[in-house]
Order: sequence, then structure tokens, then C-alpha cells
Amino acid sequence: MSRIAFIGLGNMGGPMAANLLKSGHELRVFDLVPAAVEAAVAAGARAAGSAMDAVEAAEVVISMLPASRHVEALYLGTDGLLAAIPAGALIIDCSTIATASAKKVAGAAAERGLQLIDAPVSGGTAGAAAGTLTFIVGGDGAALERARPILQAMGKNIFHMGDAGAGQVAKLCNNMALGVIMAVTGEAIALGAAHGLDPKVLSQMMAVSTSRSWATEVCNPWPGVLENAPASRGYTGGFGNDLMLKDLNLAAEAAAGTGATIPLGELARNLYALNSNAGNGALDFSSVVKVFKRPELT
Repeated sequence: MSRIAFIGLGNMGGPMAANLLKSGHELRVFDLVPAAVEAAVAAGARAAGSAMDAVEAAEVVISMLPASRHVEALYLGTDGLLAAIPAGALIIDCSTIATASAKKVAGAAAERGLQLIDAPVSGGTAGAAAGTLTFIVGGDGAALERARPILQAMGKNIFHMGDAGAGQVAKLCNNMALGVIMAVTGEAIALGAAHGLDPKVLSQMMAVSTSRSWATEVCNPWPGVLENAPASRGYTGGFGNDLMLKDLNLAAEAAAGTGATIPLGELARNLYALNSNAGNGALDFSSVVKVFKRPELT
């Protein structure tokens, strides 16, 4: 079992850390939100007073942070962790960030003789809790093999996409497709509801027909269709609209860097921006259905 420093205990990081504890790993944890740290401590982790304290004597460092600027500040900023992480430690960054940022941090880690892989995840909060996440990995193959037993404690699938930053590219491709699929699923259900169809029956039909998807079967955007979906609990506890918007912005940035065209991705980006501007940025991204849903429809 490994001594792991886990930094970032949000909706995804908290359950991931809990699964590492269940597998017998020793965790020192840090988050800016005290309640998140307290929950991890209740599950068996030790609290650290700072990220710097967390990495002391760590064999593995795992970070799960919201955006590129947070990851760069954590590892490269004033008093950045790369200067404090013990020699020979493995770094696993599970954040979804810009490819350029992932490469920058990986390069700086290599200069200090540290192995770092970018390992963003797919599977949502339900997958994080169940330990069935998919890890989308960029970095050295030997580092991945070293990380594999740890990733397997938190997930079900591991894909090595290539060198540093490749995991981020693949994750952005996945999330761009997810954002488009969620938006069009919400639009379709809203259309049916506007014509008097029962959204639940319509969704059940779609879930076993050619429009079936994760959005129809696991995270349906219409309230009351799936009991455990964020939509049925006020769009709380899932993957935030503004996080999806961040990923779509990163996808647009990645496309611009290569001259790729992503017309549907750009359209989805605008829809999630509209939803955010309407005050729904902190809600689950399935709340994008609100862009299409008539107010009088329940």
C-alpha cells in the first residue's frame, strides 16, 4: 500500500479518496473547504494543514482541481509543490485542464526527476463513488504502470492515450461529445413535453432506441425521470454547468490550435454559456435543458 497525498476533495475528489482508503492506502489530504477534509478524515484519512504538509514523505501525489490555473499554481507557483515533493514520488493529476498546462507541469516535474501523468477522468460523481471511473492517461508508459494499481482502486477502465497532455486532449474530445449529446437530449425531451408527451415515457423509449445515451440512461436532464439523476434533486451533486463550459472552452482552444473545426462543439459552448448567464452555472450540466424548457412545463 502507498502513502498518498490527495489534494482536492470536491464532488469527484472526495469519493475517489474514499475508495483509496477502502483499498488500504494511507492518505494525507488537503482541501480549501474544511468540511471536505472532515469527511475524508471520518473515512480514515489524516488531515494536512496545507498542500505542502500533505506531500511530506508522500510516495504518490494525486490532485483533482478545477482548472489549469489551479494546477499550475499548485505545482509551479510561489512555494509550488514540485520543490517539496520527495524524490522518486509519482504525481497523478486527475484535473481536466488545458493540454499546454499539462505539458508545462509534466516538463517541470521531469526536470526535477519526478514522474507525472495527466489522468483526467470520465464517469461523473456516480462513477467516482462506485469506483468505476475511466482514467484517460497521458505520460510515460512506465509511470502509468506504476500508477495502475492506484488507479484501479478508483476506476474500472484505464486508457493510455500517448505522451504528456494526450490524456487531456482525449478528455476534451469526450466531454465535447457529452456536452452536445446532453444538450440535444434535453432539447428533444422538451419538444416532446411541449406536445404533451410524458417526459418519463419518452425518455424510456429513447433509452432503448437509436437515441439512447448516457444522458437518457444515467443522467436524464428532466426532473423525475430518473430518481438518482441530478435533475431529480434540483440539479445538485453532479458535474457543474460551468465545468462543462470550461471544458468546451478548452476544446475550442484546442481546435483553434490545430485549425480543426468543431461547429457542434461551439454551438454547445454557447448553450452552456446561456445557461450559466441565466444563473445556473453551479447546477449540474444537465440543467442545460432549462434553455429549451417552457416555464409552465414541470
